[in-house]
Amino acid sequence: MPAKKNETRERLILCINATLQKKAKEIVVLNLKEISAFTDYMIICSGTSEREVQAISAAIQKFLKEAGIRPLGVEGESNGQWVLLDYDDVVISIFLESIRSFYDIENLWDAPSMNIDENKKEIKRLNKEMA
Repeated sequence: MPAKKNETRERLILCINATLQKKAKEIVVLNLKEISAFTDYMIICSGTSEREVQAISAAIQKFLKEAGIRPLGVEGESNGQWVLLDYDDVVISIFLESIRSFYDIENLWDAPSMNIDENKKEIKRLNKEMA
């Protein structure tokens, strides 16, 4: 496997585990490599309040910063309804539950997806749809 592909997969697993650390809800990963020019993967998750959305965002950034990974951009953090963290080949959208159901972005693309068990503390590998 080429180095870039390995790096992307490792970053994706780190990002998923970061969402699990802060108990994000309804975690879904979309494989957008074949249909998107802006990223390879999108992680979508939810929080139950604006404060929780902001806390999930802060925790993900801290977790990834400790691994030496910084976002290219962060949008929406001040209002806590939809925070977008851009890690280049992985984009994370953290939604307030009601905002997520309104936008329904996980159904915008016909893309392979992976649901993450939010009761796990971490994952070690991806399913074959994420390859």
